[in-house]
Amino acid sequence: MMKQHTTNYINTFIEVAEDCPVMQADVPPQKGDKLSIANMQYNMLHDHPYRYSSDEVIFQCHAFKNELTNDEWDDAREQFFSRGQACLRASPLAKRYGFGIHHNEAGKVALYGRETKEYQRFCADKHIQKVKAMRSKRA
Repeated sequence: MMKQHTTNYINTFIEVAEDCPVMQADVPPQKGDKLSIANMQYNMLHDHPYRYSSDEVIFQCHAFKNELTNDEWDDAREQFFSRGQACLRASPLAKRYGFGIHHNEAGKVALYGRETKEYQRFCADKHIQKVKAMRSKRA
């Protein structure tokens, strides 16, 4: 078995990027009938808070985008995580669309718009780790 990397965090809050252009969370617009990574991530996390881990979200988006069949998932997942992958700090939801992403004690994730009380509460909570989403532009 190959070494497996993970994108999961525990008890961590990903704050929106410093250069995020919106002050209030925006639902990513869908262009045509193809879903973007932002659309897929939003649908999974908005509809099912704390159901998926970061690894599950990132891999399912990869599998959907690459049209993998269910039979291909196990091998593809092992292959996918044999190399390091970008975590949700690189998600367009946190970089562009104004969503913070909370990872609970079980490593499951949920979205919080930057304008919400919950977002502010996570930012102020000294018991959880905070990391910023990656910037879109170099400083």
